[in-house]
Amino acid sequence: MNGTDNDKRYKYIFDEILTLTDDGFIVVDTNGVITDVNEQYCKYLKTTRDYAIGRSIAEIIPNTKMIDIVNYAYREEGAILRLSEKSDDDSDNIFLVNRSAVYDENHNVIAGVAQVKFRLQTLDSAQKLMREYSEYEFYREEYRSRNSTQYSFDKIVGNSPRFAEVKKAGYKAAKTMFPVLLTGETGTGKEVFANAIHNNGERREKPMVSINCAAIPNELLESELFGYEEGAFTGAKKGGKKGKFELASGGTLFLDEIGDMPLGMQAKLLRVLQEKEVEKIGGYKPIPVDVRIIAATRKNLPEMISAGEFREDLFYRLNVIHIELPPLRERREDIVELASYFLNRLNSDYKSGISLSPEVRECFVNYDWPGNIRELDNVIKSAYAACEDFLIQLSDLPSKMVSRHQLSEEVAGGKKLNQMMEEYERGLLTDVLKKCGWNCQMAANELGIHRSALYKKIAKYDLQKR
Repeated sequence: MNGTDNDKRYKYIFDEILTLTDDGFIVVDTNGVITDVNEQYCKYLKTTRDYAIGRSIAEIIPNTKMIDIVNYAYREEGAILRLSEKSDDDSDNIFLVNRSAVYDENHNVIAGVAQVKFRLQTLDSAQKLMREYSEYEFYREEYRSRNSTQYSFDKIVGNSPRFAEVKKAGYKAAKTMFPVLLTGETGTGKEVFANAIHNNGERREKPMVSINCAAIPNELLESELFGYEEGAFTGAKKGGKKGKFELASGGTLFLDEIGDMPLGMQAKLLRVLQEKEVEKIGGYKPIPVDVRIIAATRKNLPEMISAGEFREDLFYRLNVIHIELPPLRERREDIVELASYFLNRLNSDYKSGISLSPEVRECFVNYDWPGNIRELDNVIKSAYAACEDFLIQLSDLPSKMVSRHQLSEEVAGGKKLNQMMEEYERGLLTDVLKKCGWNCQMAANELGIHRSALYKKIAKYDLQKR
């Protein structure tokens, strides 16, 4: 039997199998064009084989994943498929589906095939499928609702003139697909802002994937961003791993602390942004990706460019829209509102009614907040835990804040410098001793003085463990 006869023989066998099965089968080529489909599937789709074969599958099944299957060369088993949004009877509308790319002897994709299981084996499995789908729909909607509410410009606390302009710039950026570079000191809310841009844009229904370039070792950063194939290196996970770019495709990729990315990775990132495709470690073909990039850094990138530590060409790719988030000391009008927001959240979580004293509010406004919003959040939590009644007092705050606040008041009140310095020193010593559990050697090391000098100061100020 020659090759042509053998091909015909297998075609007849294949056609007979497709006739005998209760399942729906469909085959597409590498362009997503239908090359075969059985009568069972045609009957459900209300079409004919003559009409369907030769047409794009997207024309017959608008929400198809088969084009992705052949483009990205992967397999999907036991997935839940909802073929239509029109049916009132969900049990007639939801199925199990297996999909896979088909490879030749050189591992090139030559087709894609899908099997749709119209008859579930038992009533129990049908009911289980419905429950799982309903639960999935519930959590998806709940996540979407919570995420869009939490990360929207309307919900970001702060209405000072300076911050209002920044929010306006963020809202305008959300209406485009251009890359955004967020700069600002640590703790100014760059990640919250990035989420707000994503959730107010056209890609809000798609994933937002984040990666902190400073938190991942350099040798792992490439695999985290681009993924790897099975067997690419010792310890590689079976089946390989998708990178952040693949996971974010169609949505947004947030590159936090981009200034900490090593130069070698900067070059690879630039190539991906230019070519719009990634190549996994150990991979043999590029994978197209469509992501909107939002990057953030606390560092001065122009200075890093001058020092040869950051690529100028990458900077221009990322810096299409630049938004600088102001430090908290430059938006003092927002400090009390932010403090109240964090405190109200704790009151809600723990069913309490604690508030801030006027002295604490004044202290907050006058403090410079080097850690910005993150520091304010931590101070509120610490004061909430230390508070013994329903009012947070100055005594519940870190001594460094109180000392600076009192120092500024005393300067305004005309106190002598020597007296103010002694009171500051007393407060500092007390704070360090408490922190070290009154271990004098540890406290002396913390203060950078000899233990005997610490003993003299303890005696001078009559400090006692309480």
